[in-house]
Amino acid sequence: MLYKYIQNMAKQVRDTLKSLFSSSVRADILALLLNNPDEKFYVREIATLIRKNPSGVKRELDNLEKMGILTNKKVANLKYFQAEKKSPLFSELKNLITKSLGIPGALKTLLKTSGAKLAFIYGSFTENEDAEPVDLFIVGPSSNNLESIKDIEEKFKKKISTTIIDENEFKSKKEISDADLEKLLSGDKILLIGKL
Repeated sequence: MLYKYIQNMAKQVRDTLKSLFSSSVRADILALLLNNPDEKFYVREIATLIRKNPSGVKRELDNLEKMGILTNKKVANLKYFQAEKKSPLFSELKNLITKSLGIPGALKTLLKTSGAKLAFIYGSFTENEDAEPVDLFIVGPSSNNLESIKDIEEKFKKKISTTIIDENEFKSKKEISDADLEKLLSGDKILLIGKL
């Protein structure tokens, strides 16, 4: 009896994992929602953030909700989706997705919701992923997501050195051809958000 139960549970887990990663849209949704578990997003917002078709996003959200990975809450005429933290798969999936994305992917997913206009990794990490610290440059609001960057540091056991400047300061430094900024922008980088 117990053996049969364990067999059924193992089959359920295998089937869930198989269906979980059967679509790139689903993987993008999982990356966004599991890396921002306290945030609620509506369908069009998710579609915009992951740059996918809203109807495909809606279908995948419904599938993930049926699996118990996401929950939804209706506010007025909008349906908001959020990661289901009580799901037995939550922490394992979050770790799996974070590790599979690597530091650049994890930072990119995090920064998509931060209001950052531009973000990139520069310095020695661009040539060698074992290098430390990971130098991160962000243009945009300074307070958003700094706590979550600490989570990424802990997960990857790497120090992330963050430089944040607001949009106006960035624009004026660009206009006057600031030597330090020009040197930074002309060097190797891994672009995470925005355009140079």
